[in-house]
Amino acid sequence: MNRQPLRLAIIEATRILERAGVASPRFDAEVIAAHVLGVDRGRLPMVPLVDPPVIEAIGQLVQQRAKRIPLQYLTGWAALGDITVAVGAGVFVPRPETELLLEWGLKFLQGREFPVVVDLCTGSGALALAVAHARPDAVVYAVDVDPQALAWARHNADVHADAGNTPIRLYSGDIGDPTMFAELDGLVDLVLCNPPYVPEGTPVPPEVAEHDPPRAVFAEESGLAVIRHAIAAGARLLRPGGGLAIEHDDTHGSAVPALVRARRVLTGVEDHTDLTGRARFVTARRLG
Repeated sequence: MNRQPLRLAIIEATRILERAGVASPRFDAEVIAAHVLGVDRGRLPMVPLVDPPVIEAIGQLVQQRAKRIPLQYLTGWAALGDITVAVGAGVFVPRPETELLLEWGLKFLQGREFPVVVDLCTGSGALALAVAHARPDAVVYAVDVDPQALAWARHNADVHADAGNTPIRLYSGDIGDPTMFAELDGLVDLVLCNPPYVPEGTPVPPEVAEHDPPRAVFAEESGLAVIRHAIAAGARLLRPGGGLAIEHDDTHGSAVPALVRARRVLTGVEDHTDLTGRARFVTARRLG
């Protein structure tokens, strides 16, 4: 059996993905190769030659990715912080931008022992599970209204609990319901939310348009409908000095901070940009 250079297979895969319009062709080609080989992407240079069945398996996945099937659907997982979660049809795939929301939240919790954290619109559970992993002393609540998303979140929560992480408390609920988590009113240290926020009618890549659940991506009222509920829930749930962080569309750099400032119990409102300078998420603290 003639072994072949892995490097050439990755170059060819990159070329195919580039031609298909994939945003990060080299990265995706390397992730696919690492997935087939069962190694970390950083160890690929240590695998110079591979057998033809490996080349074939890489090629099959590359052809799927070239059809704009999400990379995470092909590998079966997505990363956030120091954890990975299972994802697939019916659940929103966590995005790298949400790392910034997570980083802010964990930094805010520094110095707070046994914090209470609520993750609104949890989807796959990634944000809640990343917090629980980084802060084993935290009591983390997570909620979503979509049954399919909750099924993925429950699976991921069970996997992480079995691995020894502090279990999260997962609930079905609508964040627009003013009685949701009523027993936590005024007791929460940190409220995080990555809601549906893309304005309806906005053009999105095929990976999103054809695979992400629309209700997890798009929102009415120019993308602000669910964000309004998240702000109201945060204002109600937070203890004095507690923190709120909500991800939003890059067109919301003025609108969302204005909505937060309209809540008189919230102060220190700041909008944060991502690495490309685009407006990405808003933060605030509850007065007290």
